Amino acid sequence: MGKKVAVLMGGWSPEREISLLSGQACAAALQGAGYDVVEVDVDRDISATLLRIGPDAVFNALHGPVGEDGTVQGILEFLQIPYTHSGVLASALAMDKHQAKIIFKAAGIPVTDHVIEHREVIARDHVMEPPYVIKPVAQGSSVGVFIVAAGSPHPPQEILRTDWAGGEQLMVERFVAGRELTCAVMGDVALGVIEVITDLHFYNYEAKYAAGGSKHVIPAPISSNIYLNVQKLSLRAHGALGCRGVTRSDFRFNERAGGDGELVCLETNTQPGMTKMSLVPEMSAHAGHSFEELVVWMVEDASCNR
Repeated sequence: MGKKVAVLMGGWSPEREISLLSGQACAAALQGAGYDVVEVDVDRDISATLLRIGPDAVFNALHGPVGEDGTVQGILEFLQIPYTHSGVLASALAMDKHQAKIIFKAAGIPVTDHVIEHREVIARDHVMEPPYVIKPVAQGSSVGVFIVAAGSPHPPQEILRTDWAGGEQLMVERFVAGRELTCAVMGDVALGVIEVITDLHFYNYEAKYAAGGSKHVIPAPISSNIYLNVQKLSLRAHGALGCRGVTRSDFRFNERAGGDGELVCLETNTQPGMTKMSLVPEMSAHAGHSFEELVVWMVEDASCNR
């Protein structure tokens, strides 16, 4: 057998189920490529588990807190096991949407205006003129996201529920109408731009993962200068955060905003989905790389000190 690869998946974040699908798809592709693959459903004994397995590399297919925020990356650095995707600092910065937007702004990447407030303050009265978006500062897959429409009489009260899992401090950002665009970076190359089209209110968890929830159009039917600008900004975001491996940056484009329209970067995902319905494998295929070639590239790119 070839190199032994531990594929980390599952965990205990709200994105556990999607992580299992990502991990299983990547594990199957790596097995097909001749690697000795061990699937690991991550729990709090992950350090002991990895020491017992003794992998040559780790494929990190975790999504959400712990797996995507620098925590697991720190464990892998401590154990000195080469791993895929971004390192400790880049992962932590990208996962914290507030910190990421500060870095984006400093790098000349357009972002929306936002404020950070306690959920009780946000639920009491509008902290920003609607329309605006409420989202957890450090979650992914659109978990816990609300769009507050123009004319809405009050903020959503769901954020006060006792089982709320989105944290106490939330981000409120200006809503940008228009089209949903996304672009992946693989190493130092920007892949194609996808437009995501959905009949749902926005590209939420259901649109991302339910069959028929969204339509992906690649190459995105936008002007060449906007297309190139999305690629350029995706590379810049990847570099500004200090990312490695594969990332995916998401944008909103309002072509009715005058001039060339308004293009803003919403966030950079350091652990983008790797299911059969996911965006990065589609962009990779458009660039001529099979799913197997993509995950093999990621494993061969694995290292410490990322």
